[in-house]
Amino acid sequence: MMEQLEGNVERITFYNAENGYTVLRLAVSGRPGLVTAVGNLPEVQPGERLRLEGAWSTHPRYGQQFKVEMCEQVLPATAEGIRRYLGSGLIRGVGPVTAERIVDHFGAETLDVLDQAPERMESVPGVGPMRCAAIVQAWKEQQQIRQVMLFLQSHGVATGLAVKIYKTYGDEALAVVQQDPYRLARDIWGVGFRTADKIACALGLSPDAPSRIQAGVAYALSQMADEGHVYAPEEKLVEEATRLLAVDAALVPPAIETLDAEEVVHREQLVYPTGGSSEQVGDSTPAIREERAVYLAPFYYGEVGAAGRLQALIDSPATRLGRLQRVDREALLAQVTGQSEIQLSMEQREAIRAALTNKVTVLTGGPGTGKTVSVRTVIAALEAMGGRYALCAPTGRAAKRLAEATGRPAQTVHRLLEYSPLEGFRRNEQNPLPVDLLIVDEASMLDLLLTHHLLKAVDPAAHLLLVGDADQLPSVGAGDVLRDVIGSGRAEVVRLTYIFRQAAESGIVVNAHRINRGEFPILNEFDDFYFFSQDDPKEAADLLVDIVLQRVPEKFGLDPLEDIQVLAPMYRGACGVHNLNHCLQEALNPPAANRPERRMGGRTFRVGDRVMQVINNYAPTKEVYNGDIGRVVGIDGINQTMTVTIDGRRVVYDWGETDELVHAFAVSVHKSQGSEYPAIVIPVLSHHYIMLQRNLIYTAITRARQLVVLVGTRRAIAIAVRNNRVRERHSGLKVRLQKRCQAL
Repeated sequence: MMEQLEGNVERITFYNAENGYTVLRLAVSGRPGLVTAVGNLPEVQPGERLRLEGAWSTHPRYGQQFKVEMCEQVLPATAEGIRRYLGSGLIRGVGPVTAERIVDHFGAETLDVLDQAPERMESVPGVGPMRCAAIVQAWKEQQQIRQVMLFLQSHGVATGLAVKIYKTYGDEALAVVQQDPYRLARDIWGVGFRTADKIACALGLSPDAPSRIQAGVAYALSQMADEGHVYAPEEKLVEEATRLLAVDAALVPPAIETLDAEEVVHREQLVYPTGGSSEQVGDSTPAIREERAVYLAPFYYGEVGAAGRLQALIDSPATRLGRLQRVDREALLAQVTGQSEIQLSMEQREAIRAALTNKVTVLTGGPGTGKTVSVRTVIAALEAMGGRYALCAPTGRAAKRLAEATGRPAQTVHRLLEYSPLEGFRRNEQNPLPVDLLIVDEASMLDLLLTHHLLKAVDPAAHLLLVGDADQLPSVGAGDVLRDVIGSGRAEVVRLTYIFRQAAESGIVVNAHRINRGEFPILNEFDDFYFFSQDDPKEAADLLVDIVLQRVPEKFGLDPLEDIQVLAPMYRGACGVHNLNHCLQEALNPPAANRPERRMGGRTFRVGDRVMQVINNYAPTKEVYNGDIGRVVGIDGINQTMTVTIDGRRVVYDWGETDELVHAFAVSVHKSQGSEYPAIVIPVLSHHYIMLQRNLIYTAITRARQLVVLVGTRRAIAIAVRNNRVRERHSGLKVRLQKRCQAL
C-alpha cells in the first residue's frame, strides 16, 4: 500500500552517484526516532525537506525501511525549518550564523522575501549590498539547478550533474536539456551518451531516429578512443554502434556517411603490408591487408599531421647542430664525462652520439640501464658547445622527476608549448620552440594529439630525442606513439640493455628485468622487494591496509600518506581501486571533529585526504593536469569550496568541480605512469585475470624508488608474467611514417 511521508533529512547513509540509489535517515513529524528511506533519489543534503511516496518493507538485516517510488524536494514552512535549510550549506555564502540572522529578521516569510523582494536582504544586520547580491545570485542559481534536477529525476537520470549542466548553459539549461539532450554529451565532461540517450528516449525520440544513431556512432568512436584506438575499423564500429543502440545494423552505415559528409568523422581505406617471405605473392610483391578506417576528425588530422611533421623533420637536410660536424665527438665526450667522473657504457656512448647526430632519436631501456645518465651527458655536451635545448614530459610529476634527475629546468609539454584555454598552443609552426634539441622524457605516455601539437612546434632544422621505456603501458590517451615511431624504422633507435652494478643489487631492478623477459620474479630475497601470500580478496584487502598503515611505516620509517602508494590493476572488487580507497581512507584519515568533510557525488571528501586530478584543467586559476596528486587542506561549507595542495600550490575547487578529483590512497597502474614513489604496494590476485599482463605489472613495479610489496598469489603473478599479449591499438601512424599506407 502506497503512503506519503514528509520530513527533514538528518543524514545520508549511502549514495550511488551513477544511479542515485540513496539510503537516508529522515525525521518525520509525529513519528518517534528516525525513518530509514531507500530508493533512487536526487542528491540531497542534511537539512533539506522531502515529500516521499512509497511503501514500507522489512529488510532481513536492516529492519523496517520506506521504499521510495516518488520524491519531491519541498521548501520548509517554519522559521526553524528555514533556518536549518539555509544553514545547511545549500546556498553559497550562507552559513549557520548568516542563516540565523536572516531568519531572525524575516521569520517564516524568509523564502518569500528571497523569491519576490530579494533587495530586502540588505536590511539584515551584517548583510551589506555586496553580500546581499551574492546571496540573491546564489539563491537564483539554486532554484534553476533545482528545476534541472527535478527534470532529470522525472526521467530517471541521476541528478548529480545538474550543477554542471546549469554552469554550462546558465538560465538556458532546462531548455537545452529538453530540446537537444545529446548536446550534453558533447559539451559537458562527465555526461555520457547513455545519460543523454535516456533523456532523449524519455522525451519521445524514436530509437531509430537518424540523430540518435549519429550520436551513438560518435559516442562509440569516442569510447574506442578512450580505450586507446585512433580509429575504428568500420566493420567493428558498425558492430559496436548496433550493440550500443540496439537497432538494426543496416541503419548504422548511413549514419556514418552523414557524419563523414558533415566532417565529424573521416573515412579512409588503409593498406598495410603484412610482410614476411611466406606471405609474399610471387617473388617480390608483399602481401597486404586492407582496412576501412573511421576516425573522429581530430584524430585523423592529428595522425596525418604528426606523420607529416615527423617525416619533414627526419628528411630535412637542415640541422641546428651542424657545428657538431666540425667537433671531435670523442674529445667532447671525454671532456664532459671527465668533468663529472661518469663512466659510460658502449650503449650509452652510442645513444649520445645518435642524439647529437640524428634528427629524430629514440632512447629506450628498462630501469638501471642508464637512460638518465645518458640524457645528462647529452645536455652537458650541448652546454659545452653552446647549444640550446629544452626538457619536457607529458605530466607534471614526470617533468618534476626529469628536473630533479638532470638538475635542469623541465616543463610539461603543455607549459612548454605555452598552452592557453582561450588561444590554444601558442608555440606552433608559426612560432616554433627556440631550441636546437628537444628532449621529451616518459615518451611512452605521449598520445597522438599531444604529439601532433608538440611536433608542430619543432623547427624542421631542430633535433628531437624521445626518451622512454617502450615496454611500459602505452599512453592513457589514444595512440601508441613511441612504439609506432620505433616500429616504423624511420627514427634512430638505441635500446639500453646493460644493467649497472649498483642497480643490479636492487630487487626492484632485477625483478623488473626478469618480468620483462617473461621470468618469474625473485620473491623475499631482497630487502626492497617483498611478497605476502593471500588468495581471498577481502582478506587480501585487509592485509594490504595493515601493510600500509603499520608494517611498512614501522620497518622502513615511511609515512603512509606521503611515501606509500597503492597501485591496483582494476577498479572493481575487494582489491580494486574503489574499495581500497574507501578502506584506506577509513584507516589513514578517519572522521574526526577537527577534520571537516563533505559528501559530494557519492564520495566523502575529508580534510587530509589524498586526491588525484583526473582531467586536464587549463584554467588560469587551476592549471592542474590528469594524474596530479594532492592533499585536501580545506573545506569551506559557506563558500562551497574545497582547497587542495598540489605540488605546493593551493588550488581551490567549487563543489561543482570536485568530480575532477578522485581519492588517491589507491590509484590504477595506468594513472601512475610518469610518477615515482618511495614505496608501492600492489594487489595481484587471480580475480584480476582480465588485467594481468606483463607490461602492467612491469610498469607498476618500476614506479617504486625504494620498496615494492606484492600482496596476492604466486599463480596470479605467473599469469601476468606469461601474458605478453599487448592489446593492439588501431593506429595508422607507423605505416604513414613508412609511406606504405595509401588513401584509396
